[in-house]
Amino acid sequence: MCPLCKKVAGQLTAVTRTPASARVQVQLERSDLRSMPWHSPQLVNARYFPYAIGHALESSAGLVSLGFHTPRRDDTAMPLWKRLGFLFVFVVPALMPMAAWLGTRTGMPNLTAWFPLFFLFVLLPLADYTLGHDPRNVDRSASATLEHDGWFKGMTLAALPAQLGVLAWSGWHFVHAGFDASGTLGWLLSQGIVGGVLAINVAHELIHKDTALERAAGGLLLTSVGYHGFKIEHVRGHHVHVSTPEDASSARFGQSLWHFMPRALLRNTANAWKLETARLALRGKGWWSAGNELIRWSLLWIVLASAFTSWLGPIGLVFFLVQGFLAACSLEIINYIEHYGLERRRLESGRYERTTHLHSWNSDYLLSNLLLFHLQRHSDHHETPRRRYQVLLHHADSPQLPGGYASMFLLALCPPLWFRIVNPVLARWRQA
Repeated sequence: MCPLCKKVAGQLTAVTRTPASARVQVQLERSDLRSMPWHSPQLVNARYFPYAIGHALESSAGLVSLGFHTPRRDDTAMPLWKRLGFLFVFVVPALMPMAAWLGTRTGMPNLTAWFPLFFLFVLLPLADYTLGHDPRNVDRSASATLEHDGWFKGMTLAALPAQLGVLAWSGWHFVHAGFDASGTLGWLLSQGIVGGVLAINVAHELIHKDTALERAAGGLLLTSVGYHGFKIEHVRGHHVHVSTPEDASSARFGQSLWHFMPRALLRNTANAWKLETARLALRGKGWWSAGNELIRWSLLWIVLASAFTSWLGPIGLVFFLVQGFLAACSLEIINYIEHYGLERRRLESGRYERTTHLHSWNSDYLLSNLLLFHLQRHSDHHETPRRRYQVLLHHADSPQLPGGYASMFLLALCPPLWFRIVNPVLARWRQA
């Protein structure tokens, strides 16, 4: 930081300890003010400079007094209730044993096998609309501290043992529960959705991070549902081509979910292998080499499938394969929701315009955002992919979904209803 910046920051340091808002004046030489690099990154990122620009209060005797408004402490840091609120995600794996317990208590295990779906797609949307919106963003001054707060990282890493534990228990229960056709379908769909939330959603957060531990945990989570190609295709493919015809995970305007989903599943899997083959080719290696990350994850997936087979027999293998397929389907349904109808302009150079928060749908519903580690602030995620979930921003000028992901998930399953509700929202946003 330049000496002048230090001078101002030094006069503001004491104010950061005050619990209430305050108005502070800093005296500067007029000559200093003229040379002050207002738009330098140092100043833009400083704690209070965004409040200072253009606030010259008075000048006399060659001095200029600048006014700084210091925000209240509770406006700059995440409140405790929200820090703890992200633990809500661990309710999701608990839904499976809860369903089994309800089945035992009521004597209707085939009915209660559907309880996790009832919770996530009926109770959650109702609670989401009742509690309402959460457009509040963490102040820039608190972002750096929150970014390095181990509490948030620990919750995402804890999802790995939770996913592996509930997957093993759920498979065992499935084999021994004696479900009829209705109970079988309900249990498999429930476990698939649980895997979509706990494995794929959390892995999505982890695979974007710099640490080897987080990326490895993300890969393990994805392998538990057999969609490990997402680790490669999402980062190197989807984030490069999002909202263009080249991206299989971006639904076109007027495209139904049922037209989109099978193509997304096949194209994204194939593209993951192409991307990894191309990466190895640049290093002079073939796709079959030991350096192929997809081969390693695939071998681990085969080990997991074999373990389920040897432990629980053929039915255990069917459970493992079907729950993974359904989890992957749930991911592509969410992809459909996140990018439906949004397009990046092709420039005269032939390249597409830079990805911004205008190229993904945003949703600021409080409860579902806590459950999904702020995944619904997807607009900011695509603008700044490495930003951790706890400091993702709500952008009011992004296209806004009329509900949280749980309600939009159900809406997407019925294309005529989806088009009737979402298309007008998209049209109004484009006009605005």
